[in-house]
Amino acid sequence: MIGTGIPDISSLLLATTIAYIIGALPLADRLSRRRGIDIFKAGTGLAGASNVLRNVGKIPAMLVFIGDMAKGIVTVFIAQQLLGVEGPWIVVPAAAAVIGHWNSIFSRFKGGDGLVVLGGVTLLAFPDYAIGFTGVAVASIVALVAQKMPYSSLMNILIGYTVIIALSARFSPEDLNSALALGGLAVIVFGHAILGHARRRRSEVAADLASR
Repeated sequence: MIGTGIPDISSLLLATTIAYIIGALPLADRLSRRRGIDIFKAGTGLAGASNVLRNVGKIPAMLVFIGDMAKGIVTVFIAQQLLGVEGPWIVVPAAAAVIGHWNSIFSRFKGGDGLVVLGGVTLLAFPDYAIGFTGVAVASIVALVAQKMPYSSLMNILIGYTVIIALSARFSPEDLNSALALGGLAVIVFGHAILGHARRRRSEVAADLASR
C-alpha cells in the first residue's frame, strides 16, 4: 500500500478473512462450557463478558473480556503492520472481526454483541494511539458511571466516539476519516445489539405466554 490510499485488494481480502476468523474464536462459549453452562441458553443468550459474569463467574468473565479486547487489537495489528491496511480502510477488517464475533463459524453462527471487540479495534486504529486510548477510557468511565441509566450503552458509545472525532479534528486531521468510519461502525454495532436484545425480549414474552 502507498500512503493511506487504496490498499492492495489481495492484502485487504486477506486481512478481512483473518479478521473474521479471529473475531469468531468462541472464547465465551468454550470457557462457559468448561463450567457446564451453555452461554447461549443463559441470561441474555450472548457470548460476552457481561453474560458470562452473571451466569458463569468473575474469572471466566475477565478472561472473556481480555480475549475479546485482544481480538480487536490483533485484528488491527495484523491488518496495519503485516498487510499494510491503513487509514479509513481499517474499518473493513474491523467490521469483519465484529461480524465474526456476532456469527461465529465455530459456534453455529451465534455470538456476542461485539462492543468489546470494537473497543480493541479502537485502541490501535489510529497512528496516534492516545486518540484511541482516550476515547475508550472515556467510554469506559461513562459506562461505569451511567450503567444503571436507560440507554447507557448508547451514551458511552456516542461520548467515546465524539471524543475520538474531536481529538482527531483538533490534533490529527489526517485521522479524521478513520474516526468517522469507525464511528459509523460503532453505530451499526450498537444498532445490532439493540435489535438483538429486542428480539430476545419478544421471544421470552412469547415463550412465557405459551407456557401459561
